[in-house]
Amino acid sequence: MKLYAIETGTFKLDGGAMFGVVPKVLWNKIYPADENNLCTWSMRALLIDDGKRRILIDTGMGDKQSDKFFGLYHYTDKGKMLKSLEEYGYKPEDITDVVHTHLHFDHCGGTIKYDDKGNLVPTFPNATIWVSREHWKTATEPNPRERASFFKENILPMQQSGKLRFIETEGLLFENFEVLIFNGHTRGQVIPVINVNGHFLVYGGDLFPSSAHIYEPYIMSYDMCAERTLDDKARFFKKALENNYTIFFEHDYYNQCATIYKTEKGHKVKETFNLEDFCKKAGC
Repeated sequence: MKLYAIETGTFKLDGGAMFGVVPKVLWNKIYPADENNLCTWSMRALLIDDGKRRILIDTGMGDKQSDKFFGLYHYTDKGKMLKSLEEYGYKPEDITDVVHTHLHFDHCGGTIKYDDKGNLVPTFPNATIWVSREHWKTATEPNPRERASFFKENILPMQQSGKLRFIETEGLLFENFEVLIFNGHTRGQVIPVINVNGHFLVYGGDLFPSSAHIYEPYIMSYDMCAERTLDDKARFFKKALENNYTIFFEHDYYNQCATIYKTEKGHKVKETFNLEDFCKKAGC
């Protein structure tokens, strides 16, 4: 099995929104903001090549929106996802599966593109597109608070393409590829767990957007239900400690991976490192 961190660009979000009720004097020490209170975040996809399947988890923001929209988020490197794949020797046609944690625009925008005729088509023409059934209902029938995060041009063409498949429950989706489902950030968020020779790599999605969010009180204002996120974290930490999980961060600009440990004051980061370091240890 081979694993690759696929960078899809960076963007900026308000630090207060990303850390919720935690005072800036605390979070700014570990994840600094600029003079406009904006923090820089990655949109880091993960490619898994097990010899049979080439699975891409999340696809970043894509390039379909207007320059005005992208300017609001200081989005950089719109074409970086495909360039990153190409650097590792992969073409869009090589991807067999695209697994979405959820369908907020910064996680799924790269799955659908405009073709030369202006039609919305899958970026990865041979890939099956996976979304949890519960989250699909949320994305296509959104509540007023979450509606602005879902774009029809990102979502509906998935179904129209005939490539969409639903994840119904937690468990194995593919060999050595398990999915967990959490509901605090958004209903039906999928968190993949990859088994690499007995070493487990977890794609953090927006359950753990960065290593700074390991500590329980650090919860995004974007989460639909902060209390449920606390429950999600507690359930995850139990599994993580039992199985020695390594978390791979989608949004952490500074760190790709981390392990955790439990203290009297909650769970904290044990160490941070790159995906390559995990692969050396796991033999991938």
